[in-house]
Amino acid sequence: MKRVALIMAGGSGERFWPLSRRKKPKQLLKLVSNDKTMLEESVERIAPLIDKQDVYIITSELLAPIMRDMLTDFPPENIIPEPYKRNTASCLALGAAVLLAKYPNEQDLSVAVLTADQHIYPSDAFVATVDEAMKYAERNEKILTIGIPPTRPETGYGYIELGKKVDNWNLIFGVLSFREKPSSDAAMHYLASGNFLWNSGMFFYKLSTFISELKQYLPEIGDQIQLMAKNLNLSINEPANSLSNHIGNIFKEFPNISIDYGLMEKTPNVAVARALFNWDDVGAIDALRRTRSADARGNISIGRASLIDTSNSIVINESERAVVSVLGMESVAVVVTDDAVLVCPVEMVQQVRQSVEDVKNKFGEEYI
Repeated sequence: MKRVALIMAGGSGERFWPLSRRKKPKQLLKLVSNDKTMLEESVERIAPLIDKQDVYIITSELLAPIMRDMLTDFPPENIIPEPYKRNTASCLALGAAVLLAKYPNEQDLSVAVLTADQHIYPSDAFVATVDEAMKYAERNEKILTIGIPPTRPETGYGYIELGKKVDNWNLIFGVLSFREKPSSDAAMHYLASGNFLWNSGMFFYKLSTFISELKQYLPEIGDQIQLMAKNLNLSINEPANSLSNHIGNIFKEFPNISIDYGLMEKTPNVAVARALFNWDDVGAIDALRRTRSADARGNISIGRASLIDTSNSIVINESERAVVSVLGMESVAVVVTDDAVLVCPVEMVQQVRQSVEDVKNKFGEEYI
């Protein structure tokens, strides 16, 4: 069975402002590697299992031309712009329609749905986990996700409650329930029980299984996939900055709902692969404490910066004109670009969206 990949890469990454901007969100930043963006790492990571010609990036109309310029060795027609901003259920329905149009002669496809903004290592363990997940999905009418063994009582992630291990599969388990972002007490319980995994947001399925399940549990989206594919047939092999002329009227009517709410929490035909690899969502600036090496005083420092009597802080200077000096501080985040500066306690970096909204209202979108 032919394997293909959909990489979801349309997020705005506002919690990394002012590093991230509308035209340069988190997935286009070099947050983990010094020489590759997170999107480039995602494309390379799946290469041992899926040829680049069969990898598709789904993003926004704003970002599609930027990504085509950045990924010079990636097929430009495989970067697919969503006509309107919706959510992951609509994103994956568009991906399904694209695949139907791209591979009209394939009886079925094995699909890996990946994200462009996660830190995953080592790569060989990721490949081994994904390979088993895809093999299971290819042989069963199931939709799989990957669950990550938790390393801390994280309240910012969704969790998966494990069911029984599936016979003859090393990593595959049933799913008892999906749990939304928990309270601190619940997260402590999940961690201590050993029976819960973080929900990675990656999915694996046969294309036919996904379409069938979406038609049953989210018909207002699932029932439109075939029509979108038909409308895309004539243009699917040409790079397009907009698909609105072809499917805009269909897409804009889709509800703003995630694939987790719309499908995964409803269907019984789900399973989870227990990850062999290490994983981080890289959700905000404090994630750099887990992905970058700190100095002897616990500081993460990137760019031209002087830190004196400062500890447990994150200082990032991307300005080509300024130097940054931080004196006598504890647990602060300082982010400097040529046109914006963010200073806050590290424990408040998850609230950076408040700053984004306030700056936009007071000074305009040019700073966002």
